[in-house]
This record gives sequence, C-alpha cells and structure tokens, in this order.
Amino acid sequence: MSAHPPFRFGVQFSQLPAGEWQEWVEHVEALGYASVLWPDHFGDQWEPVTALAAVAAVTQRVAVGSLVYDVDYRHPVVLAKAAATLQIVSGGRHEFGIGAGWMQSDYDEAGLPFDRAGVRIARLAEALAILRSMWTNERTTFEGEHYRVRDVAAAAPLGALPPPRLMIGGGGPKLLALAGAHADIVGLNPKVHEGRVTAGTAADCAPERMREKVRWVREAAEAAGRSADAIEWSSLVFVTALTDDPKPLREALAKGSGMTVEQVADCPLFLTGSPAEVRERLERRREELGISYVVVQARDREALETFAEHVVAPLSQR
Repeated sequence: MSAHPPFRFGVQFSQLPAGEWQEWVEHVEALGYASVLWPDHFGDQWEPVTALAAVAAVTQRVAVGSLVYDVDYRHPVVLAKAAATLQIVSGGRHEFGIGAGWMQSDYDEAGLPFDRAGVRIARLAEALAILRSMWTNERTTFEGEHYRVRDVAAAAPLGALPPPRLMIGGGGPKLLALAGAHADIVGLNPKVHEGRVTAGTAADCAPERMREKVRWVREAAEAAGRSADAIEWSSLVFVTALTDDPKPLREALAKGSGMTVEQVADCPLFLTGSPAEVRERLERRREELGISYVVVQARDREALETFAEHVVAPLSQR
C-alpha cells in the first residue's frame, strides 16, 4: 500500500433530543470529529436528508453524510437532487453514502418488495449511473432494466463545487466490486444474508474476512482502471469501550458472535481496550487493511468526549 492516509473519525446519530440537537452536533464538531452521519431506516429515527441539512446549517467544518441511503427508498432522480442540494447548502461537505438495502423489516413496514440481493445490487448500479450523470451533465437520459429517465435536467447548479463524495457500503463480493469500481469511500461491512442482523453477522468481519473484502474491492478497482490506493476505507463501530479490563466484554461479544476472543479484539466492529491498545489496533488496521475512516455510534455524550480525548485527538495528528 501507499503512504498511509490520515485518520478521520465520524459520529453516527439516528436521532437527538428535539430541544438539544443543535448543541449536540456543535459539540461533536468542537471535539474534533470529522463527520456527522445518519443511517437510513424507518422506525424510530430521524429522516436523514432533513437531519443532514439541519446539521450542515449549524456547523462549519464537519462533513455531513448518509450511512447509507437505501437505493429503494427514493427514486434516483429525487435522490440526486437532494444530494446536490445538500452539497450546495453545506459548502461541499456532503458525503453521499448509498447501498443496496438490507433490512427486510423496513421493506415490510413500507410495503416495498424485498427483492433478492442480486436484483437490489443491479438496481443500485443503474441508480449510480443516473446520479453521477445528473451531478455532472446538463441533461440525463437513461434506459435500464429498473429505471428509465428521459432528458431530465441537472440535479442542482453545483457551480464550482465538486459532486458529493460517493461512499458505498457493503459486505458481499458483488456489492464491494461495485464499490471498488465507483466509490470514493468504501465502507467495509458484514454481509447480511437474511435481511436482519443475527448472532453470526459480526463474524463476517473477523480479521480474515476483512482481508478478503479488501481484496474484492482492490481487484474491482484495478479492473475498472482505478487506483485502489485512492479509495478511503471506512468501518462502522458498533461497540466502543475504553477500559483497562476489556476481557469480560470481549468474552461476551465472542459468545454472542461465534468468534474467538482475539478475533473480537481485532474486529473493526468493536473497539475495546485501553486507549493505548485501541490506538495501536487502529494504526495496525490502517497498515494492514487501509482503514483510516472510523465511525462510532453516538450513544452517550461522555463516551464521545472520552473517545475524542484519548483516540480522536492523538490519532488525527498521524
């Protein structure tokens, strides 16, 4: 691999206290986090386009991004306009994350057909072609199996701004190959076979599986004539615990996931251990896999502050 990219750390919210949301995101920015991100699900969470526009309006530096939009929830013409508008109102800070969809309960609740993975990925590939064309061309016409667009105007007048940075998250070979061919940022995730997270889902991000996922992306990038070293590699952390005694938590996570304790300790889905150990593991992971963009969950303000002090601040300088 080439010279190491700098570390970036993001925070994923799903909702915030109604009267305190602005103070929360301003505090995250002041702590040194590089991005505020939102998932895209139904149920008990805020709608991401609206939330990210609000975050962009009250911050100056952080990127605002989706982690990730589900291609099936919005027509790509609608999504292209929303994303371009977010890029404008944020002054070029929009990270446009998109995926093929995976949570079957969302589809069931909304009355949407939950097609097999291959169909959803093919639909995503067509949507990407429409999105990117609408961000760069005055008019777009597209004829595919899933979408037909007739001479639609550009998404929004970006002017001197570049299109949003494109993030694609996924866990299987087809989706990661699509990411390798197109994405600026690749999110390395577990593959969700059954339309829901199960006890064994996390094991798909065991260290040996992560190396295979990176290989799929790199091979696809090379086949597309791209440099894989230009990709920013990202991971979403589901459990963050800075502690001098991580053994009990790691044992519980191992029991629940089917991994060994050492696999849990080295799995990107979990960051457990002393601050020094967590920093060392992140640096080694960047060396071995290229992962430099780490996103944590915004569950507790004190935990975000502690993580910022002991991990974000020292590693953002390296």
